[in-house]
Amino acid sequence: MNAKERFLRYAAFDTTSDALSESEPSTARQLVLAAELEKELLALGAQDVFHDGTGYVYARVPGTPDFRGEDALGFLAHIDTSPDVPGDGVVPYETVYDGVSAVLPGGETVTTAMYPELEKYRGREMIFSDGRTLLGADDKAGVAAVMTLCEKLLSPDAPPHREIFVCFTPDEETGRGTERFDPDRFRAPYAYTVDGGELGEIEYECFNAASAVVSIEGKNIHPGSAKGLMKNAVLIGADFIGLLPRFEAPRYTEGYEGFYHVSRFTGSESSAEIRMIVRDHDRQLFEEKKRRLGVIAEHLNERWGDGTVTVTLRDTYYNMGEIIKDHMFLIDRAREAFRACGIEPKTVPIRGGTDGAALSYRGLPCPNLSTGGLNFHSLHECIPADAPDTMAEVLLRLCV
Repeated sequence: MNAKERFLRYAAFDTTSDALSESEPSTARQLVLAAELEKELLALGAQDVFHDGTGYVYARVPGTPDFRGEDALGFLAHIDTSPDVPGDGVVPYETVYDGVSAVLPGGETVTTAMYPELEKYRGREMIFSDGRTLLGADDKAGVAAVMTLCEKLLSPDAPPHREIFVCFTPDEETGRGTERFDPDRFRAPYAYTVDGGELGEIEYECFNAASAVVSIEGKNIHPGSAKGLMKNAVLIGADFIGLLPRFEAPRYTEGYEGFYHVSRFTGSESSAEIRMIVRDHDRQLFEEKKRRLGVIAEHLNERWGDGTVTVTLRDTYYNMGEIIKDHMFLIDRAREAFRACGIEPKTVPIRGGTDGAALSYRGLPCPNLSTGGLNFHSLHECIPADAPDTMAEVLLRLCV
């Protein structure tokens, strides 16, 4: 089975994660695909196959006796998909993109005017969803490429290759993708996540990241007699959002620029809650952004009373560039592998994070490689039809 076929099969599994869930994994539906991957690895003849029951699936592909290279190498990809848009009932839609627009079966229209990068895919076979859901290339395209790599290395005519460790993880989209990662089952000294965007991208710098929960305690009084007494938690929450730097939001930032992103605002006059994330590539600016949230809370508490606004922060990952800079041979090897497959590589900063960020700080240097996908976390997500198999070949080049 080739990587494209695998991807189309995996896309049918609903593996949407849930950032508000405390379960492990955050959604039980992820376990269905995890069990399928375990079964497939066993059928391919991989060794040390293990599913820990919470969505982590491990395997080892022994190196060949005639390989004279260096250390073992690892590859990771995540099985969950973003909860930002629906992920249930994915129906992939293949079409040759005409360079102008694609009308999806569900009624959505994707155009080059909306996504200028689509111009370079004129005349290429592309895979979209039908427009009602995301596609799931983030990161089932990565899962398909890694699984296809395993099949290639376990075939009788496999080229001489190093020992390979693989791990498929749950809950990357919630920032919890490495919480239960077991290094004793993944004994590679170095690894790559396969979780990036357009073909050829190599990413080893990412945001420093934190999540924030802003809790607002109000005081509800009948509107008819509320003068001087009501503390409307919704309005106080709106004031908090209004005091964030307006142009430090995702809409206005790019490259290495950080941001505040409000993802949820719920509540009533009595209580309200804001959920948000804070991002910056620069560690000092990252710490300043977090400090500013506290300053805003102090300002509002001075106006409305102590304890009205509470900010709870949790760091989720840090810029892995601080670790990878001492292991740049991993980047050089990735460039060589892409070029060997006819793809010109480019290094770009991740405006997000991967499991590799947390793993790098746990002693496993782990830059990120492309999948070929575009427009992740949206109804307009797509991927060139040949990208999963191209990435499987790139990964193979890293192993030989």
